Amino acid sequence: MSRVAYQYVVLRCVPRPDREEFLNVGVVVHCQSTDFLEVAWNVDAERLRALDPGIDVDRVCEALAFVERVCRGDEQAGEAARQSLGQRFGFLKAPRSTVLQPGSVHGGVTDDPARQLEHLRQQLVG
Repeated sequence: MSRVAYQYVVLRCVPRPDREEFLNVGVVVHCQSTDFLEVAWNVDAERLRALDPGIDVDRVCEALAFVERVCRGDEQAGEAARQSLGQRFGFLKAPRSTVLQPGSVHGGVTDDPARQLEHLRQQLVG
């Protein structure tokens, strides 16, 4: 495969938005030229509880599972999942004031979007 451009956002868990503290929990990569849209995530419950002992870690995981369903185009994810890949990425990267928030959009080039996703997950999430 030749090198292709991609965009990504880091998904952040913000247990208490008033404190503006967050923990990176996932990465969404979109590569339009290869029809690639996937998320990779990892939730470190202990680190989240250090930010907020009362956080519902299961709900954070459910929110990330919803992102997976949107990426796959799973009907259970509702209207967002029925859109084109680009529109789904637009939905996932849109700012929100919930506990799970996307960071800024970044970009790069790669010869393998799936491998790049795993690299970004390891580097930015753990």
